Amino acid sequence: MNFFTADFCDEHPESVDVLSPDFKNYGGANKCHGEIVTIKLNKNNSELIKLLRDEDGTGKVVVVDVSAEYFAVVGENLMKFAQQNNYSGIIINGYIRDTFQIKDIPVVLYALGRCPKKYIPVTEAQKNVPLSFGGINFKNGSYLYADTDGVIITNKALHKSSRV
Repeated sequence: MNFFTADFCDEHPESVDVLSPDFKNYGGANKCHGEIVTIKLNKNNSELIKLLRDEDGTGKVVVVDVSAEYFAVVGENLMKFAQQNNYSGIIINGYIRDTFQIKDIPVVLYALGRCPKKYIPVTEAQKNVPLSFGGINFKNGSYLYADTDGVIITNKALHKSSRV
């Protein structure tokens, strides 16, 4: 992927929003970009499992809001689903686990931190809804770019290539 978020910020200062530095990449890839797909969870990740396992993620990045609840919503299995279905990245307003295993899976995974425990009871989720966290308003159809400098969001695509 031949892009740098810093260059996009310089070239498009009025149309780029930057995610707060509270989020860290735990995945095995350093860069990702794609159209945003949003999902709002209530602690449990069952709807996120279905999304990553059952839907084609080519050209997409999943943005997940779990209101920073201290439960892991992504681990090794979900990262494998994301890789198998061609999602380039996942951004979570929450926590992840299985960090030893996921560090080698070539998908970007930004989260607030780690937690070994997941929330077992199944709860409802909402897909394709506006989300707001980390100083950003996320909506389906916007575009996300991430690299080692950070995560940016734009309303239109700034980079067309999906080649690594």
